[in-house]
Formats: sequence, C-alpha cells, structure tokens
Amino acid sequence: MNKKFLGFFYFALTVVILIAALKIANYIPTALQKDTMRRYHSIEDVKSNLNIREILVPYYFPQSFVWPPSEIFAQNKPFTAVVMEFKHARNGDVALIISQADSKNFKTDEKIKMVQIKERISYPLKGRTVALEAGMCKNEEPCSRIAWDEGKYRITVTAKSSPPELLKIAESMIR
Repeated sequence: MNKKFLGFFYFALTVVILIAALKIANYIPTALQKDTMRRYHSIEDVKSNLNIREILVPYYFPQSFVWPPSEIFAQNKPFTAVVMEFKHARNGDVALIISQADSKNFKTDEKIKMVQIKERISYPLKGRTVALEAGMCKNEEPCSRIAWDEGKYRITVTAKSSPPELLKIAESMIR
C-alpha cells in the first residue's frame, strides 16, 4: 500500500513539474517579444505598456455600438499599431474597427471585410482630406470605411453602418 501511494505521489509531482515548465516556456516568448502584436485589456494598458502617448478614440459614439472596446490589440514592432474592435449592441457582432498605425500598408479588414466598394471619394473633414468608401460587406450588409493621416499615424475606421454615421465618428476623433 505504501509503495502505491509513493508511486502516485511521484507521478503527481512529475505532472505538476511538467505543467509548471510548460507555463514558463509559454511565458518566455511573450516576455521577450513585448512589443509585438498582442491583446490588451484597456487603452490605458496599451499606453503604459507600449509607451504610446496618443491613441485616438471617438468623442461621438453611436448607441448602436458597445463601449468600451471588446478587443484591443497593439504593437510597437515592426511599427506602432493599435486596433480597437467594438460590438454591435443588438447582435454582438464586431461592427466597428478603429485602427491607427504608422505604416500605410497596415490592414485590419479581417472581421469587417468590404466585398464590394460602390463609391470611393475624397472628402474634406476638419482641415484634412479623408478617403471615404461605401459598399457592401458579407451577407449584403452595408458598410463603409474612412481613412486619413493624423500626424505620423494612418487612421482607419471601418463600420457596418452608413457613411454619414461613420463621418460623425471620424469627425469626433479629429482634434
């Protein structure tokens, strides 16, 4: 009986040591690659961990979207980028994505993908020229996207909504 208990104890100890080793091995890449794209809990968390001073957020926020962001992703390498996702209040789907990046090639179209662009125009907005696109997303949902340069950042706002609603959101972000 004593040998069985001792054998079980050694087996349990081996499993605990293995789990601890795997957790440490999983933590090491995250600690070493702190500046690469990963999820954050809040905008303040991004600012303090990545030392990003200015993250543009809208002052006007329609009731159809849920505040605070449901997901926030950010990085400092290979370039600075912040992505905020907001869900629709009624159905819980991602319905608004705001990104800022100091790379013009950064794309965040995975969760709201425009499959057809019906109209593309340049539009003056608070002293900036914005690129406004209106079209259709998957499932024939209307969606629109607006993008402009703000200092060193390229700001892109994509939403499952009409262009006038998107323009109000974008206008509230420009100071």
